[in-house]
Amino acid sequence: MTTSASVLRPSPLTPGTGHAPSHHGELLQGVFLDADGRPRAGLVTLPVDTPGTRADFTPLPGTPPDAVAVVPAGRTKAARAARFAVALCAERTGRSACGGTLRLAGGVPLGLGMGSSTSDVLASVRAVADAYGLRLDAGTTARLAVRAERASDPLMLDARPVLFAQREGRVLEVLGPALPPLLVVGCLLGGGAAVDTLGLPAPAATRAELRAYARLRDRLRRAVADGDAALLGRVATASARRAQRVLRHPEFEAFVALARRTGAVGVQISHSGSVAGVLHDPAVPGAGARAEATRRALDAHRIPYTRTFTVAGESNSRHVKGSPSPGCRWTAKGCSLH
Repeated sequence: MTTSASVLRPSPLTPGTGHAPSHHGELLQGVFLDADGRPRAGLVTLPVDTPGTRADFTPLPGTPPDAVAVVPAGRTKAARAARFAVALCAERTGRSACGGTLRLAGGVPLGLGMGSSTSDVLASVRAVADAYGLRLDAGTTARLAVRAERASDPLMLDARPVLFAQREGRVLEVLGPALPPLLVVGCLLGGGAAVDTLGLPAPAATRAELRAYARLRDRLRRAVADGDAALLGRVATASARRAQRVLRHPEFEAFVALARRTGAVGVQISHSGSVAGVLHDPAVPGAGARAEATRRALDAHRIPYTRTFTVAGESNSRHVKGSPSPGCRWTAKGCSLH
């Protein structure tokens, strides 16, 4: 990551707009050694294009720079990020720092582990930067996000799979150019109940835990290098199982069993929420039929199905296709279940 920014226009402050995606939980999360041998909390997310967040920032010249009003009210992390961005952008451009109105729109559900806070924060920072005629690089944006919310998902990066230190806003390792292609059947565990991410205990950094997560990291690196969806599925399942020591989803074992019965390569979950997915290899004949069988199995176990989507396995953009289930609509308040 660099810390440079390119000036796009020298005009006076004008309303700015920013966009940000969400994600579908994690493929791997735990504690890992950085390049200096220090243990760091880290994660690898499963990218998804929608839902996302749009932010519109309208500067109000002459107002105090910390006077940022956010709509809807209560998005305090986004407002805090906007204030930090105002100070930074004013310093870089020499223009006056002023407050304004920040409006957020989009359908990322809150508390399900899809990166709603980071999506809000990232869109807000980009909107402020746009108002100042700047495009901030990913490193700068990540540091602002961590300042605003204490821990950040890697939504400011492209779709290359990275091991990301969420509490520091930096990449520990680029695992490869792209994830293997995946067909994901999404659902909600724990009845879709929201999870207080920052209230969860930090992962342990014992020698045994570090060795276990190092093995998973190595296997995920090999899965990416070889385009091996089956190996990726085993890593994601192992990570999800370890997370149950904290999350304790009552239907987790049934979830894993139904994935096995329907020919999936594994499961993935949000380690800080309830969103989850059954992972299929789309290259194996009959993947579509197995995905439909998975959806029916989820219904039979009363695990709310959300949508089926594909991760295309191409780098440098978020090649994710799919649509929500008609019975489960992503809304700003969460998932409205059928």
